[in-house]
Amino acid sequence: MRLLEYNNNGEFCLTEFIDDIPPYAILSHTWGPEEVTFGDITDGNGTKKTGFDKIRFCGEQARRDGLQYFWVDTCCINKSSSAELAEAINSMFRWYRNAVKCYVFMPDVPRPTVDSEDGFLPWESAFQTSRWFTRGWTLQELIAPTSVEFFSKNRELLGDKKSLERHICEITRIPSKAFRGSPLAEFSATERMLWAETRQTTREEDIAYSLLGIFDVHMPLIYGEGRANAVERLREAIDRKEKGIKYENFLIPFSLFTVTEIEHFVAREKELAEIHKNLGGDGSRRTVVLHGLGGIGKTQLAVAYAKRHKDNYSAIFWLSIKDEDSLKQSFAKVARQILREYPSARRLSTVDMKNIDDVIDAVKAWLSLPHNTRWLMLYDNYDNPKLASNKDPAAVNIMKFLPEAYQGSVLITTRSSEVEIGHLIQVTKLVNIRDSLEILSNTSHREGLMDNADAAKLARKLDGLPLALATAGAYLKQAAIGFSDYLRLYKESWMQLQESSPKLSSYEDRTLYSTWHISFNHVKQQNILSAKLLCFWAYFDSQDLWLELLQHGDSNDPDWLRQLAKNELSFHPAVRVLSNHGLVEVHMSSQELIESRGYSMHGCVHSWTIHVLNQVWDCDLARLAIKFVGSHAPGEQTVQPWMTQRRLLQHAARCSDMLLNNLVIKDEISDDEIARACHNLGLLYADQGKLAEAEQMYERALRGYEKALGAEHTSTLDTVNNLGNLYVDLGKLAEAEQMYERALRGCEKALGAEHTSTLDTVNNLGNLYKDQGKLAEAEQMYERALRGYEKALGAEHTSTLQTVNNLGILYANQSKLAEAEQMYERALRGYEKALGAEHTSTLQTVNNLGNLYADLGKLAEAEQMYERALRGKEKALGTEHMSTLNTINNLGILYKNQGKLAEAEQMYERALRGYEKALGTDNISIYTPALNTIWAFASLFKQQSNLPEARIMYLKALIGYEKVVGPDHSTCQSLRKVLRDLDTWTKKEAMKGIDKLASDPRGGVSRLDSEGALLTSRRYKPFRKLKWR
Repeated sequence: MRLLEYNNNGEFCLTEFIDDIPPYAILSHTWGPEEVTFGDITDGNGTKKTGFDKIRFCGEQARRDGLQYFWVDTCCINKSSSAELAEAINSMFRWYRNAVKCYVFMPDVPRPTVDSEDGFLPWESAFQTSRWFTRGWTLQELIAPTSVEFFSKNRELLGDKKSLERHICEITRIPSKAFRGSPLAEFSATERMLWAETRQTTREEDIAYSLLGIFDVHMPLIYGEGRANAVERLREAIDRKEKGIKYENFLIPFSLFTVTEIEHFVAREKELAEIHKNLGGDGSRRTVVLHGLGGIGKTQLAVAYAKRHKDNYSAIFWLSIKDEDSLKQSFAKVARQILREYPSARRLSTVDMKNIDDVIDAVKAWLSLPHNTRWLMLYDNYDNPKLASNKDPAAVNIMKFLPEAYQGSVLITTRSSEVEIGHLIQVTKLVNIRDSLEILSNTSHREGLMDNADAAKLARKLDGLPLALATAGAYLKQAAIGFSDYLRLYKESWMQLQESSPKLSSYEDRTLYSTWHISFNHVKQQNILSAKLLCFWAYFDSQDLWLELLQHGDSNDPDWLRQLAKNELSFHPAVRVLSNHGLVEVHMSSQELIESRGYSMHGCVHSWTIHVLNQVWDCDLARLAIKFVGSHAPGEQTVQPWMTQRRLLQHAARCSDMLLNNLVIKDEISDDEIARACHNLGLLYADQGKLAEAEQMYERALRGYEKALGAEHTSTLDTVNNLGNLYVDLGKLAEAEQMYERALRGCEKALGAEHTSTLDTVNNLGNLYKDQGKLAEAEQMYERALRGYEKALGAEHTSTLQTVNNLGILYANQSKLAEAEQMYERALRGYEKALGAEHTSTLQTVNNLGNLYADLGKLAEAEQMYERALRGKEKALGTEHMSTLNTINNLGILYKNQGKLAEAEQMYERALRGYEKALGTDNISIYTPALNTIWAFASLFKQQSNLPEARIMYLKALIGYEKVVGPDHSTCQSLRKVLRDLDTWTKKEAMKGIDKLASDPRGGVSRLDSEGALLTSRRYKPFRKLKWR
């Protein structure tokens, strides 16, 4: 390859490279009358020619782009050598592809100036009609390079291939992805031929030669052979590359008359490209298997592939392989197709069409003829394959029905992932919601769905399952209801809705409620435990069901369930059968696991298990599911309990739904066992910051315990104590005090004054008194609890450390900062030793140390503590957990005190959004941590001199605190004073010195402790204990 470069005299010279070609720019242009040739450059005679200006432009632009070398076709190829010319033309596409920059010089496009009156760019119309877009050679020069820049006749940049993509696509009618680096093999030969259909070349044979790179083929140049011969040789080269040498035609007109197709196929470009890639080749046998859940769209994907690439095949045959009889009838239709085109076809022309086995052998023989390599056989619905694990006598062995010769292409659709006779492609749900909305729009004949919130909710519920989306669209097409109405019916009357939905021709006779019965019947034949697990799954959430969750059975539970959950060797084979039929899949999550990985099923399949497999609701299975989920909630000493808690949340929500809708009744399992599960679900919700859900479960547990065990039983008192904790979290301090006092009286009577359960409630009462500003009473409670814990459990027990931490908070509130620091450091050392550096209890004390350092003015140390706490909590609890939000609030306070007001505002906004999302708009107004953040936000606005917003936020905080602690509390009195001072200043705007505006006693220190209380009333809530675990 020869390249041009500037020499030291500012002139051009040619340098030839064999290997190690340096980076270079390349010119794309249309030839004119005075082009500079190779001889002109070597003789130094080209500078006076018109074409020299283009060469100089390319060199100067390359130099500006930091490139020493550049290439121009007119003068870098010695066209007097036919061998060199042939080599250059066969290498041209590669040379353009390897160029760092390609400059397109357009002498018929003016400078890019803007008309100030209407903003029209006068060069655009000239660009669209430029001669450059009509020439044959410029097609590869547009597609091959990564960077293509367009320049006007004044050598001014018009844009590049990316910025002008819309214009280029409109001009060339070439898909945009061809310009973005997609492999050209993804486009059919016919489609690529059409790109050059209207282009012209000076020499007629060049219309074929200019496409060699587009098809990645090579052939000798024979100028004088004429256009038709050159194009014919090109087509033969393409055939040899893609489908083998074509000596006979074997052409059968494309037809899918036996297949019902959808009018508008949506998405699946990645799968289509993968099929095309793996079925391409030299004509030898290529097989692709599409496997996935029934209704996921495998058949329509195969139809779309056949239609898109029909010109790549001499014949395409469609066969139904749902059973052997259907397959044999399909072969008879294929035979008739062949005989219509080739009545004298060997063997077929003499076979008795009534003897179906002979017909099949004859079709296979015709497909095995030499050079008949470009056919495609599509075997649809291979859902009952002959496998070692499938004992069904009706199972089909596809190997008996494949042509013997190792040639042609085979595409198979199946629900089974065990069909492994080629390249497997799993067809999964549609991920992009816009694709789901497009299916809804096409099938319902309703437009404008991309911005329809109700349609988006329905699409998310149907979770990218084409059959479910098409079913919904068909119903909505005939019914005068909206998307929200359909979603309501889907949730309330699933079975009736499905039965009344129109049949879909594109899915044969299958409906959403019947399509998975085929798989279910195969599952029952292979493993009865698999079938029973599928039925049981209806009582859990659809996502992430794992072995250990099911290992809480006892002798009263069904034998099949105890056998299933016995160990991994029982559980995983049963799930594998479901997975092989596409009904479930391994649950993929980035979350770290401390137990085995789980399995998930599609939401629509889960609805089917509920409404079809469990049409008769089984209360025994519902109770079992609730027992298992409740029993699996981790205890306080569990390693990294938050990981299991977060994993259990979705199953807890399913249990709550069954409980609240009275789908569990008393029978063999006693009320106290259900109450125990509800209690544990309450703990789970409370620890995950879902306070409304926790309250529902605690209240149900309390009713159950009182009925089954009595009001003074210790299990009842445990729930009373935890309800007190919850009421504190909700800001219901009066109700919390009632709960704690009841629990304390009961524990002292039943267990004694020094029992650890009694001490737990004593500690909690200390927390409450601190929140109420009764600091002396709080100190008495903490000291009593600490003495008792140290005596009963030891100085390093986590319960002891919890009270040590709480005393640290109290001392900080009393301005005993040295004593507070001692308490925090003792708690931190103990937690790190007992629980580890990343445990949530450890992180809570880290947060509190951050508060203390801020009080001491050690802002750098405080920031380190807060950032450590935030990282740990985000990892352990998630970004929206209450405890995480409290630390975010504290960081906001710190940033404000550091003068980083923008960062502070971001933290406050993030905290308030999180609180509102977790609690709802109504509850946020009585949730103390949220009120603290609102107060801090008001102080920030005041500091920014945004007084109207400050006043609004102060009023919100005051109204909330009056509800929580009463209007006479010191907090409310402080806020009223701030508001009075604010109003006074507003009336006297002429007064100077905004720093004298208002005395906000907590304007800079409204930090939250680990559980969300203001530092002036910090509270630490201990782990709740359940003795039955």
